Amino acid sequence: MTKRLTQPELESYLWGAANILRGLVDAGDYKQFIFPLLFYKRLSDVWDEEQAQAVSETGDVDYARAMADERFVIPTGAHWQEVRETPKDVGRAIQRALRSIEAANPDRLDGIFGDAPWTNKERLPDHTLKNLLEQFSKHTLSLTSVPEDELGNAYEYLIKEFADDSGHTAQEFYTNRTVVHLMVQMLDPQPGERIYDPTCGTGGMLISALDEVKRKGGEYRTLGLYGQERNHLTAAIARMNLALHGVEDFQIARGDTLERPAFTDHDKLATFDVVLANPPYSIKQWNRDAWQSDQWGRNFLGTPPQGRADYAFFQHILKSMSSPSPFGGGARGGGGSGRSAILFPHGVLFRKEEAEMRQKLVEADLVECVLGLGPNLFYNSPMEACIVICRSDKPVERQGKVLFIDAVNEVTRERSMSYLKPEHQAHIAETYHSFMSEAGFAHVADLDEIAAQDYSLSIPLYVKRNSNGNGATEDERSPRQLWQVWEQGGRQFWKEMDELVEMLDNLGKDA
Repeated sequence: MTKRLTQPELESYLWGAANILRGLVDAGDYKQFIFPLLFYKRLSDVWDEEQAQAVSETGDVDYARAMADERFVIPTGAHWQEVRETPKDVGRAIQRALRSIEAANPDRLDGIFGDAPWTNKERLPDHTLKNLLEQFSKHTLSLTSVPEDELGNAYEYLIKEFADDSGHTAQEFYTNRTVVHLMVQMLDPQPGERIYDPTCGTGGMLISALDEVKRKGGEYRTLGLYGQERNHLTAAIARMNLALHGVEDFQIARGDTLERPAFTDHDKLATFDVVLANPPYSIKQWNRDAWQSDQWGRNFLGTPPQGRADYAFFQHILKSMSSPSPFGGGARGGGGSGRSAILFPHGVLFRKEEAEMRQKLVEADLVECVLGLGPNLFYNSPMEACIVICRSDKPVERQGKVLFIDAVNEVTRERSMSYLKPEHQAHIAETYHSFMSEAGFAHVADLDEIAAQDYSLSIPLYVKRNSNGNGATEDERSPRQLWQVWEQGGRQFWKEMDELVEMLDNLGKDA
């Protein structure tokens, strides 16, 4: 009988494979070898399981093979066990098997294994690859021994561990999952909706949306999950991630979202019910000239400065929300008005160079909530990010209003990483859903109030934090509480100073 693996056993087993590579390849490169082998082993074991079940039911081996091939085809010579028995040139055998499986399943698996240098014997000699194959062969990764949710969780565990190990590449490879969970709770995806991430990385936001629907007992199989990712290896990892989570209706496209958006409908962008995104911050290498006459109409707020593409991604996301929208849209998604949650640097809320675009954004009444997060939620960075929630058609009671939330203290730090506890997430999400002011934490501002601040969305302009939360006067507060108030007042100044220093630094580089 096949042993059912516990989550700790599964994680230890998978991390053992990564440890075999330690000292041979950079930690940042573990993923290009470990993820394809994990997925390959899973495909082979599920194929074996389905064939064995069909044989037990029919006694017909040829029919059983045809039944196993219905989910995906593993050609003769490409099965895990056949490669495991290869005496030499193991890397070439692995590469040949992976390409054979991709070619036999072009609709679902084309390019999914990436392009790791399996045949480079200086990095991966035969004995190392044999050790890897034997490590993975210690357990059976069938659906019986490792259900989809559990393998998906282990996959996410590896993504985080690889991010921890590689450090310098972690931020682009892994977004703090507690922040992602919060974003999903705020947008509340529903069964049947189309969910999109234009810079999807390893697919974590899409998986989190799926998990939220599951958690609430919804029919998650009716979701459509869509993503685009510029890095080809990361896009392949995202596809493996979704497949290992048991997702059937998904599309992960490769390519640059700003330059060549993958999801279109004739001459318009395709639109989605829910858009989740953590775009790359303030990228400088992008085609600003093309944006000025963007064929998809994504420059409706204006053209961002060359040194900061944040508002290019912002406008792409707004244009990708399902109708109704004051700026139109393409193919409508499965639900009502589109909504989005975007992780941004605070600069998008107040930078002078984007003031005109920001004013148009506010006047269009697309912004529903601006949420400030605490520090150290991102790898190797003490920065405080923000989440901007937008909606193409706000409920009547929210029209002409924006909710500002200052959640800088809703954070816990352990060892080298900060995160949001469930109670932090619940407090923030409940405040958003109630859409009510809370002294020192949240404030509902109308558009006139925002206009009076020259359309700045900087959170300290609207949320005046009470240090003790019970309305105490300044004379009644302790020195520590007064220090917190002073610190709050200085945050806006230092954020703007950081922006000025970076702008001057860029001018020096361009000179």
